[in-house]
Amino acid sequence: MAIEALTYAELGARLAISSMAARSLAKRMRLPRSFSDDGKALVNVDLAQIRHSPRPSGRRETSSAALTARITAMQAEIARLEAMAARHRDDFERERERADRLMAELLQANAETTAAMAATARLEGLLHTRDRADGSVDGYGPAARRPGRLAADLVAADRRAMSERKRSHHSGLPDKSGRQG
Repeated sequence: MAIEALTYAELGARLAISSMAARSLAKRMRLPRSFSDDGKALVNVDLAQIRHSPRPSGRRETSSAALTARITAMQAEIARLEAMAARHRDDFERERERADRLMAELLQANAETTAAMAATARLEGLLHTRDRADGSVDGYGPAARRPGRLAADLVAADRRAMSERKRSHHSGLPDKSGRQG
């Protein structure tokens, strides 16, 4: 076939593509161009040498029913995610309250331990002072055994208090401090 001088619109019509696609094709193939008297670009082309099959356009035609179905599905997914987020928020709040209760118990136990250690130190100081007044300064005898017995008594009292606290905590009754278990 012979070489023809076609505008982009004419080339597009012959190849069943848009004029913009025809312009892009002419650039890609480096086809010689010239201008007509009215200022339009003309492409010199031999249509027999062009092996072009048009591709479907990138835009898809979707019906309003399909779009409505997608919107409905997305709204259902949003509702499901919002419900899940609300459940997670409830779980978070419950765990935060639990952590606050445990922290309060830990602080209370820490305060009780500190008080017990201070009482132990005072009692040991009193015993040392009393032992010096009695004249018993050796590492043997009844004065030397008193701090050990005192420490054992303190440990036993602490264990009784802890078991009583646990028992009242599990039974739901208030303990000696008035806290509900």
